[in-house]
Amino acid sequence: MPPSTWNTAKAKVQLRLSVQRLRIAQQKKEAHAKGSRRDIALLLEKGKTESARVKVEAVINEDVNLELYELLELYCELLIARFGLLDQNTRDPDPGISEGVCSIIHAAPRTEVKELLVLRDMLMHKYGRDFSAAAMENRSGCVSERIMRKLVIETPSEELVDAYLGEIAKAYGVKWASASSITAAAQGSVVDGPSGSDTLESLPLYSREISDKLPDIPPTEDETGKPKASAGGKSHQMEHSKEETEDEFAVLARRFEELKKR
Repeated sequence: MPPSTWNTAKAKVQLRLSVQRLRIAQQKKEAHAKGSRRDIALLLEKGKTESARVKVEAVINEDVNLELYELLELYCELLIARFGLLDQNTRDPDPGISEGVCSIIHAAPRTEVKELLVLRDMLMHKYGRDFSAAAMENRSGCVSERIMRKLVIETPSEELVDAYLGEIAKAYGVKWASASSITAAAQGSVVDGPSGSDTLESLPLYSREISDKLPDIPPTEDETGKPKASAGGKSHQMEHSKEETEDEFAVLARRFEELKKR
């Protein structure tokens, strides 16, 4: 339990403890997410798309939660850097730290970090019941908008799920295409001339042979991008294909970042 009065030394210690515990929690979540992504890649390779879609929704929610932890860590570091403002004997926080104080009070209960909850209690005691109630209810928008977006509970959109699956498939070298991209390709083939069945057969839905193991980490460009020694024309063609793949990945990465910010 927090002390009955504001204690400067204990507040500093609690802020530093909160930062350390938030970092540890992030590392654990990142390690768990890495394993989940590998499991999803295996499901895609085996053709179990629906199972992969369900599992990737949990990964998306974990990524959002991870970003929440990162933001709270930044606000704790901000309060450490501006501790002189936090330590002032006032009933309302200075504007330079107000958003951080409100965000911690509002969002700390949504985390599993006990040290952050203790810090929250200390801040609530320092600034009083009225200010604490306003922060918990986000009156006047005192809580960071980025924090509020991370706290929204919603089902990920189909586009976001496809973007995650596509990125995971590329990272682990699994051949996979979303249903929307297959439909678009089939419609394009009707307009261009080739039969729809030929087009669908040529699409890389899944790898033809399911490997027993996937790499623990995605292959690097050095491992997958080197063309085999052959005639000069073939090497040039492979390099050109590699550049097109990198361009497509860059476009997907930008789209993926835009979707995450919505």
